[in-house]
Amino acid sequence: MNTDPIADYLTRIRNASSAGLKMVEIPASNTKKAMTQILFDQGYILNYKFEDDSKQGVIKIALKYNQSTRVPAITKLQRASRPGLRKYSGSETMPRVLNGLGIAIVSTSKGVITDKEARKLNVGGEVICYVY
Repeated sequence: MNTDPIADYLTRIRNASSAGLKMVEIPASNTKKAMTQILFDQGYILNYKFEDDSKQGVIKIALKYNQSTRVPAITKLQRASRPGLRKYSGSETMPRVLNGLGIAIVSTSKGVITDKEARKLNVGGEVICYVY
């Protein structure tokens, strides 16, 4: 039994990219779908596909690499808030990842969005992870 599905999601992507895999399959949930959409919109993954084959469904993610050096597009994927220690942030104290070069994925009342969108919408929430 997995007690932290978000940490499992991040670990599967981190391990697949460090192993140089092209695709990774992850059990689906609404939060994971929103996080995958954000990673795609920000250019950290090539493509993704939701499949409802099983009861829960599966997210298939095509990882992105530099064509010449084969360096993964995702350098670091770090969990910020966890079940034992939740990290919340207001819109004015929202963390900036690598001085704006990376993103923080935040769960807000407006849905799962990036830190930049949260500042623009003036909402705070739970900081899920940092990506750069």
